This record gives sequence, C-alpha cells and structure tokens, in this order.
Amino acid sequence: MIIVPYVTGYLSEHYADDDFRTLSAYKAKGGFEGLKKALAMEPEEVVEIMKSAGLRGRGGAGFNAGMKWSFMPKDTDRPKVLVCNGDESEPGSFKDRLIMERGPLQILEGILIAAWAVGASKAFIYIRGEYKEPIRCLEAAVKELYGARLCGENVMGKKGFNIDIVVHSGAGAYICGEETGLLESLEGKKGQPRKKPPFPAQFGAFGLPTTVNNIETFAHAPYILDRGVDWFRGFGTEKSPGTTLYGVSGHVERPGLFELPLGTPLREVIGHAGGVRGGRRLKGVIPGGMSMPILTPNDIDVPMADEFLSERGTHLGTGGVMVMDETTCMVRVACVVSYFFRDESCGQCTQCREGTGWINKICERIEQGRGTQQDMKLLEDVPAMMEGQTICAFADAAAWPIQGLMRHFRDDFEAHIREHKCPYPESFEL
Repeated sequence: MIIVPYVTGYLSEHYADDDFRTLSAYKAKGGFEGLKKALAMEPEEVVEIMKSAGLRGRGGAGFNAGMKWSFMPKDTDRPKVLVCNGDESEPGSFKDRLIMERGPLQILEGILIAAWAVGASKAFIYIRGEYKEPIRCLEAAVKELYGARLCGENVMGKKGFNIDIVVHSGAGAYICGEETGLLESLEGKKGQPRKKPPFPAQFGAFGLPTTVNNIETFAHAPYILDRGVDWFRGFGTEKSPGTTLYGVSGHVERPGLFELPLGTPLREVIGHAGGVRGGRRLKGVIPGGMSMPILTPNDIDVPMADEFLSERGTHLGTGGVMVMDETTCMVRVACVVSYFFRDESCGQCTQCREGTGWINKICERIEQGRGTQQDMKLLEDVPAMMEGQTICAFADAAAWPIQGLMRHFRDDFEAHIREHKCPYPESFEL
C-alpha cells in the first residue's frame, strides 16, 4: 500500500477520514448537495453549467466534459448509457485508485448528475481487474446507494429519473483505457479500439448512445453543481480550471499524490514530494504518465496545464509526474517504455503492431552496446511513421516518449554507440 501524502483541496479534503467512503459520513460533509441542486434544474441547464465551468477531462485527452455531455443525442427513444473509465493502466498514474478507495461516493454522485444531464438510464464503472480494493469500495458504495434509494427508480424522489449502476471488472489490458477499446471489452469482446465515426455518442456501449468520462472527471462534478462555476474557476487557469491530483513517483524523497490547482509550476509539484532524492541533480521529468514526452531541467518552471505544456512539446496527460535523477540512463528508459508499448499494442494497426516492436528491438540493441548510427536514423523514422496513422492514439503514445528522449537526450544514445556499453553505472538495471 502506498502511503499517500497530499496538499488538501476540495477533492481530497476528507480522504484521511476512513468513514468518508460511507454514505452517512459523505452526506454529513455535504455529499449529494450537488445532485440535489442538479435535480432542481432542467438537464440542459446542468450541461450548460458544466460547459461554463470548463472542467477538462482528467483521463488524458483534456476535452471539455460539459461539451462531451452535450453530444448525447436528444431526439432519440433509444436508452442512453454512461460509462465511467476506471481502467487507469498508464504507468506513472495512480490518482484514480485513490479516489475509488477514499472517495467512491464522489464518483457516484458525479455519475448520477451526469445521468440526469444526459438522460442515461444505465451506468457502467469499468475498473482494471488488478484494482481489487477499489472494486470492493465501489461495489459497497453502490450497494449503499440502492439501499438509500439513491439508485434505481425515482432517484431522490425525482419521478422518472431511473438509473442503474454496474461495477464491471476489466481483464488487465492497457488498450482498454481507450474509450472504444473499453466499450468493446465491456461487451465481452476483444479489447481493441473501434474505427470512428460513428462516435460513442451515436453508437457506443451495446450500440446505444454513450458518454464516457474518467473517474476523476466525475468526482469534480458534484462540487461544481454545489458551489458554482465561479467558485470552481477560482482554482487553476483560464483554460484549465480546477484542481487535480498529481501523482509524483521516481527519484523523489516522498512519492505520493498531491491535490494542487492546474497550472502549478512543475518545480513546486516536485517540491511537495520532497524534491530529488539524496540531493542529486534532476535529469528529466515525464509530466503526465509514461506516454507523454519527457522534459529537461530547463523546463522545470512550466505551469502544469495543457496550454503551457503543449508549448514545450508535451502534455499533462494523467498528471503522473515521473522524476529521474542524474544517474538515470535514458536509453534504458527508452527500453522500458518501448517494451511496455510493444507488449500492450492490440495489434490491429500495422504501423503500431510493427512499429512498437521495431522501436523496442532498436533500443535494446543500443543499450547492449551493439547499436549503430543507422539505428539512430531508424529511431527517428519509425516513430514518425507511426504518429497519427492508426485507428486510436496508442501509436502516438508509443512514439511520443521516444521522440522526446531522442530530442532531449540524444547524447545518451550516442554515448552507448560510441562506447559500446552503458556509460551510467549507477542507473537502474533492466
């Protein structure tokens, strides 16, 4: 079990209280006030409030959640579905796990608000199979909701507002974090992304209109409805309002989760984790989970929000900050990254299936001291031929970190080729 320190914010304010996951304690601390206010409005009003709040999805893509809700068709008699993505398989990301374990009712209240807003009558919470404790916590919370008539028929006494919630365990594939791959898995099929269009809002789970959001995205919704748009926009930046849970791991003194406003400088985020361990110098930081391009110490003061990170060729992703000190061999980092993506590709697209394998083979050859200058050229060409060429963004996610490592740490690769060995004897071992 990870010991999780955090800077107190509205989302994690009561996570230290063991009883916060129970319905009575959650209500005592203001729970379900957001839902109560939402049910006093028309569904369209709730969607407009969410759009005005500017809550960006916390699953990696950063799309406006209210805008996504508005895509749900209104002129249809077909049942509508909500899906909560709790697959969280991105290396370096572990924030959703904490929310599921310590604040499951925040998620469920957010799902109920979204269900009212989009007219959904069924909700699925898809959780990666390895997350045994989060699954247990959410199943217990759902059971409490049914017992209190906050799930099922006429929720909170609102006639006609009927919603069933199902907790569904995944089977451990990274690709199921991609929303259409998740939907395929939910239907009992092989988890692999669908071609789009049609988009999930038109043809989603079981062929029905579907809205998919991340665990943390739903958890913010109750606070926006309860405390208002202006209050929410008092945190973060103009384009990225609110707080988020930054997960800091790697070569820091106190790895953990820290709830901070979006736009907090990366230097400050690392500082909350005690800084680089042992007083060593910083070498590189992956700012948002393993699929995001790496940053150098020159970028340490960048505000941690997408509009600023994109200017430096990377993204916030899932907010998983991975810190590496001066002992780190970046070629070995490339080997770890490329091995993961090679192993997790669903194999549907040629560029991804073959490209991830080639990248891993080249990185391992260079790390073993058998690399050549031709390999350097291949490490530039192969990722470039993968990016933007496949059904989903998996190939991009596999290409970006390698491109970032080559852009900022080319000298590490050149040294391996020149010396026919790794020049960083203190680095982690493969």
